[in-house]
Amino acid sequence: MWERVDSIPDLLAALMRSRQTILPKRLAEPGPDAAQLEHILAAAASAPDHGQLLPWRFIRVPGEVRGLLAEQFAAALLARDATALPEQVEQAREKAFRAPCLLLVVVDGVRGDPSIDLGERLLSTGCAVQNLLLMATALGFGSALTSGKALKDEGLRQLFALQAGEHALCFVSLGTAQARKSERLRPQVADYVSHLTAGQGVVRGV
Repeated sequence: MWERVDSIPDLLAALMRSRQTILPKRLAEPGPDAAQLEHILAAAASAPDHGQLLPWRFIRVPGEVRGLLAEQFAAALLARDATALPEQVEQAREKAFRAPCLLLVVVDGVRGDPSIDLGERLLSTGCAVQNLLLMATALGFGSALTSGKALKDEGLRQLFALQAGEHALCFVSLGTAQARKSERLRPQVADYVSHLTAGQGVVRGV
């Protein structure tokens, strides 16, 4: 998985390139052990955090309580669509059991300094999640982010005891990849960078 590198910048670049989304259904045991998970979660602490609000947190969903989440996924589907077929409801339940390690990402839009808006809090959360994903990759684990309409369901909010102003952002799944896709084509710098000029406005390119 790792290419040969000769410097720390090359090592970091190789790590970032090697990270890819592995569908949760392709993540199997073993997942991170307690020490590895602590290492992965500790990486999140290096995320930028304007005002030191710590506007994000992670809730682990261990195997013994996945059934509670499965029933909530099913209930959320039926609340949205009372005509959902039994196999659709079962598919919703099954999503709770796919990966060995499952974390819910929660962002708080109100704690601390009210002048720090939700956008900054979300940016900090995204950085924390990326740090976590990169550390998981460095330790040899596959990972995925998943979301969906169930995250906004009131029953799910109650299950995870979310407070007013907190938002369930996504789930993070971690485990051993059973299959990987070939490395996808990444965008080039010129595809997403432009610069401001004195006379021509914003021009594409570095």
